[in-house]
Amino acid sequence: MIEMNDVCKNFGSELVLNRVSFKVNKQEVFGLLGPSGAGKTTIINILNNILSCDSGTHKIKANNEEIGLMLDEDGLFTRLSCKENLEIFARIYNIDKTKISLALREVGLTKAANKAVSELSKGMRQRLALARAILHQPKVLFLDEPTSGLDPGTAKGIHNLIKDIKVKGATIFLTTHNMEEAVKLCDHVALLHKGVIVEQGEPLVICEKYQAIKTVPDLEVVFIKLTGVELE
Repeated sequence: MIEMNDVCKNFGSELVLNRVSFKVNKQEVFGLLGPSGAGKTTIINILNNILSCDSGTHKIKANNEEIGLMLDEDGLFTRLSCKENLEIFARIYNIDKTKISLALREVGLTKAANKAVSELSKGMRQRLALARAILHQPKVLFLDEPTSGLDPGTAKGIHNLIKDIKVKGATIFLTTHNMEEAVKLCDHVALLHKGVIVEQGEPLVICEKYQAIKTVPDLEVVFIKLTGVELE
């Protein structure tokens, strides 16, 4: 569904992606893991043609209207309500407005529909951004660190939403530096360090390979063994 082959990207004299290659299968959750600055957001931007790569190839088996994006900067209009934010998105992309109530219900924001974004907690803003990303029921959904900075309870709610979206047929590309999150959600993962994929595969298989299983798989231990650095 998503493919990247030998992609390189430079920002000035700095090589930020070095021959990155991976494949994402249809209707799976693929996790791209690494610390802040590893190149995760750059990969999302290249896949969505927001940035161009310097060499290599990439493709997504979906058109622009079939892709949903939830980026680190949510881009919400803070003076408008939850419902009004989604109405703007629906109007721009010619989406039936009847889907707004459904999207708000799916992320648990029905009671907050008329509340201004400026009055929302961070977790509620994250859920609204997710509602906007799934409003048009995309085939491919990109989630850039969707639970960053959230408390465990709120993060668990986002995790459940991601699982539901997958069950409904979407392919999900998830970036995170939370190894526990990746083990819970992802069918396959790639570990990214300074623009290089140092390992990829099924989380459990990777952990077994590097003897990083005690009571639960520990991808963070794997990452430290491969790179010598700890995640943030």
